[in-house]
Amino acid sequence: MAVEIITKEDLHEFGKNLLNQIRGLLGQSLEEPKKWLKTYQVKNLLKISDNTLQTLRDNGTIPFTKIGGILYYNYEDINRVLSGEVKSKRIKIDKSSNAA
Repeated sequence: MAVEIITKEDLHEFGKNLLNQIRGLLGQSLEEPKKWLKTYQVKNLLKISDNTLQTLRDNGTIPFTKIGGILYYNYEDINRVLSGEVKSKRIKIDKSSNAA
């Protein structure tokens, strides 16, 4: 009867491989998230409606880039908004002070 010795490194490698296989079966990739997200992806990520996303764009809370009619959002910007690091960039103008 042959004896095989299993080291801690072998077990660690086995654990990594097993987790990768389980994630693959569940449809979760080990890749980093996409850098740019489309509107539907942001709405799904934040669980918000079209109107809410429009409001967040309008008041400058969520920065975006428009290319050929498609809106793109930077994944890092979305994370900053979620963590509260980004504040609205829209400037309020008091119209009552402009009255002549």
